[in-house]
Amino acid sequence: MTRWCNRWVGRWVSLLCLAIPGLLPVSARAAPPDLGAIEAVRIATEAYIYGYPLVTFDLARKQQTNVVQADAEHAPMGQMIRMRSYPAVDNHCRAAPNADTLYTEAWLDVSKEPVVFSIPDMGNRYYMMPMLSGWSEVIKVAASTTTGSKAQAYAITGPGWSGTLPKGVTQVKSPTGMVWILGRIYSTGTPEDYKAVHALQDQFSVVPLSAWGKPYTPPPGVVDPAFDMKTAVRKQVNALDIEAYFSRLAQLMKTNPPTAQDAAMVAQMARIGLVPGKDYDPSGLGAIDREVLKAVPKLALVEMGIHLKRQKTTNGWLFFTKGVGNFGTDYLTRGMANLLGPGWNRPQDAVYPLSQKDAKGDAYDGSKANYVVRFAKGQLPPADAFWSLTMYDSDFFFVPNALNRYDLAQRDKLITNADGSIDMYLQAESPGKDKEANWLPAPKGKFQLVMRLYAPRKTAPSVLDGSWTPPPVRKAP
Repeated sequence: MTRWCNRWVGRWVSLLCLAIPGLLPVSARAAPPDLGAIEAVRIATEAYIYGYPLVTFDLARKQQTNVVQADAEHAPMGQMIRMRSYPAVDNHCRAAPNADTLYTEAWLDVSKEPVVFSIPDMGNRYYMMPMLSGWSEVIKVAASTTTGSKAQAYAITGPGWSGTLPKGVTQVKSPTGMVWILGRIYSTGTPEDYKAVHALQDQFSVVPLSAWGKPYTPPPGVVDPAFDMKTAVRKQVNALDIEAYFSRLAQLMKTNPPTAQDAAMVAQMARIGLVPGKDYDPSGLGAIDREVLKAVPKLALVEMGIHLKRQKTTNGWLFFTKGVGNFGTDYLTRGMANLLGPGWNRPQDAVYPLSQKDAKGDAYDGSKANYVVRFAKGQLPPADAFWSLTMYDSDFFFVPNALNRYDLAQRDKLITNADGSIDMYLQAESPGKDKEANWLPAPKGKFQLVMRLYAPRKTAPSVLDGSWTPPPVRKAP
């Protein structure tokens, strides 16, 4: 934890420890705790943050796979999810959707047997197929810019697997049994282009290794009717009490074990009864320790929120050019990233600058002001694949508008100023017919912006080395 959080937790726990003994039975008061309460809270808070991506991934997996058969947003485990169009404006199944690509995904269980993931020849079509472990670490990226456009086949193998693979199948080693293929295929959004993308999507497949090269019909999904399919994953995770959270984390670590680099964290977690491969068992903790641990979820969420607020912004934009996608032992940044949303890309594959405030530091509000962002001549987002700027409401969903326009993108025919610069108008009402080509409709209320740079340019000007940065968004005069 940060020094600030340590001091705050220390004061809070000290006060709580003074109050709790009088509320406990005599037998509990007589038994000394194995850990000091402050130490127990420190370890548990770090363990909560450490496990946040795994618990988040599991609930995201359950929400997308808790169906009998596949549709555009869901599919049983081990089957492809093929989104057939950009998300509708009233579709709130996925936060921060994009209007540039069609998601092509799958959730896999490779704990018992490898799964072969096949990609067709993509021709000139941009695609990106990152494969992520249960800990939200990118383990492989098949993409136009990394592995090329020819047909490919990957056998994703789980922890401890050994065996022989068919010729032409490349092994991808996953440290966890749970794997998420979070793929995207570029589309211009026209009916004709959708049709072309659908033809490609239908050629993607995931099959068990034992069924590779044979006729295969996946079994129907098994539905858990008690699972909440409507509440956002983030809210479900954050609502878990500490016993439920650690119990779920312990179960998940049986097939999604920590890696060797996590040895220090594993040793710490064992002190509070959280041991990989075993059920959560807090019986070794004293009564006071167990009581104060109830506040850990709130403390951990505060800590991750503080870490987010401390991130450096440039011209009002927050973005990461290193340390995400492959987080290593930076568990706090990994937890913070998954608090924002699961499934982060490596910066070399895609960078998503986020802006919630204008150049003066005021939160965006379409009922109070109009805004403009100016890109100087030759300074549009430098991406080798494509770029876009998407408007979201305060909950990261599309904003309804008469134009059915949710982003401005590289494919758009934008109006250029006399000096070669391009102004984009971010406001609730039309800036006028002569400027509507550059208008990104905003709500009459709070909003936020996400820029996307797919395959960001590696040479200057580049967002990766800081030689290019997103321009500030200013209130219109």
